Amino acid sequence: MPLAPLVEPADELSIDEVRRYSRHLIIPDVGMAGQKRLKNAKVLIIGAGGLGSPALLYLAAAGVGTLGIVEFDEVDESNLQRQIIHKQSTIGQPKAQSAKAAVNEVNPYVNVVLHEERLDNDNVYRIFEGYDLIVDGTDNFATRYLVNDAAYFLGIPYVWGSIYRFDGQASVFAAGLRNSKNEELAKAAENAPCYRCLYPEPPPPGMVPSCAEGGVLGVLCASIGSIQVNEAIKLLAGIGEPLVGELMVYDALEMEYRKLKVRKDPNCRLCGEHPDVTGLIDYDYFCGNISDEAADAAAGSTISVVQLEHMLKEREEGAREFVLVDVREPNEYEINRIPGSVLIPKNEFLNGNAFDELGKLTDNGSKQLVLHCKSGVRSAECLAIAKGAGYGDAVHVGGGVVAWVNQIDPSQPAY
Repeated sequence: MPLAPLVEPADELSIDEVRRYSRHLIIPDVGMAGQKRLKNAKVLIIGAGGLGSPALLYLAAAGVGTLGIVEFDEVDESNLQRQIIHKQSTIGQPKAQSAKAAVNEVNPYVNVVLHEERLDNDNVYRIFEGYDLIVDGTDNFATRYLVNDAAYFLGIPYVWGSIYRFDGQASVFAAGLRNSKNEELAKAAENAPCYRCLYPEPPPPGMVPSCAEGGVLGVLCASIGSIQVNEAIKLLAGIGEPLVGELMVYDALEMEYRKLKVRKDPNCRLCGEHPDVTGLIDYDYFCGNISDEAADAAAGSTISVVQLEHMLKEREEGAREFVLVDVREPNEYEINRIPGSVLIPKNEFLNGNAFDELGKLTDNGSKQLVLHCKSGVRSAECLAIAKGAGYGDAVHVGGGVVAWVNQIDPSQPAY
């Protein structure tokens, strides 16, 4: 769906800028006018992680005049496999500051604005205000819906991307432009869908693992991040046909790109004919970190890693009997583990195959069942299943392996 340029051209390019952007300037579709639009553009990147890293570097190299960065986290060694904007020397530094330094090295003519805070309902309007375009590099559903809704209400289009293992997706959501003062943009976006048209409801809690749980091929971030930048440049300069109303799906293992149509949903709760989402909502509640069943099961049945350490010592001394079950995936179990644990992946609980082995391990329930995962989300889901199967005294470990490594055994690698 072609759109008019999002921004007006800057007054001029300096001699140094002409030299720097010469390969853009000799492209007829970009030319001097397009490069001036990029210079005058203000783009907000949400997250300086896997997708934000290539997006920031290439937007800076392309000559986007102002880049905003929303990021509250610090650089961790596990980030460096895919978050190429950060370096070994910046481990422990705020990601926003590490990213700004890298952008300044790529292009000193770019103005970098830092928003070193977690995006939420209280600050999203303030942060988004004044930007022409948003590039969404977030990795959780609650923030994605927040970005979508806030961008819609403010009338700002955004470029969305998602990655998991070997698979990536990208699209442009411009439904908010229907309220634009630019009549040409408003008319072009009349049938543009929003993120809720594509995903009306978030997946059930625990159904879709995060990248931290399931992993991601590092170079996939560059593949999807570069698509996002390509779409951003097209939108800002008003060239080509952006992915408005289309979803780009990439399978890195099969080296296959597919484009799927995404149509405006007349029943969309946000941008449909009879919306019931008329303002920002409680996105954590809407998406849910864990199911109600898991939350109920975990209430009063959650132990700390300190308690677990004490229990393990008692088991070694013969003073206590219990079975410690790790519900992560086998590849995670190879990275680190709590000593004395047995691996039974979550999927085995979901399909019921776990209980034959659990019956043997616990002597048909005579030994207490203790579950853990990486952070406590998957183990809470498995806890609900186990309690439903008759393991009434089962508990799970809050914080999981992450808490164990941080508090009990820092010699093990984190991931």
